[in-house]
Amino acid sequence: MAQIRKMERQVVIESPADKFYDAFRTKARWIPKMSNGIMTDGKLVQGDWNTVGAIRLWSYVSQGKTEMVKELYESVDDKNKKMVFKMVEGQVLSYYKSWRTVFNIMPFGQGSLVKWSMEFEKQNDDIPDPVEYADFLVTLAKNIDAYLLNV
Repeated sequence: MAQIRKMERQVVIESPADKFYDAFRTKARWIPKMSNGIMTDGKLVQGDWNTVGAIRLWSYVSQGKTEMVKELYESVDDKNKKMVFKMVEGQVLSYYKSWRTVFNIMPFGQGSLVKWSMEFEKQNDDIPDPVEYADFLVTLAKNIDAYLLNV
């Protein structure tokens, strides 16, 4: 029987939590510009960029190849700086039956702690854990942090 699994990654960044969260919460359309080339494009498919229920199509580079993912902006908790995204289409779903990413940012010292939680169900037991996708999210956070520190 298939089982929902969870993988988490954390990274400490220099940007203040409010500023970093705002980049994802209200400036998502600019993520490709902020990502230093690992997110190559972002398109709004349905809804509004900043509204729960929106569907967004992202193109990104993972392990040297371009992939895409269509995500549903599932929920937001501004008080706790937390957002949830459900993947509804893309290469990642050829390996995993379901995929949900929870993004949470908290103040940490002079900067912030970014936490990515990935909840997924493998297509079969031979599929490896999604380490490369987890590493991608950490790199994305670092690249956006570097961008925000320079604007």
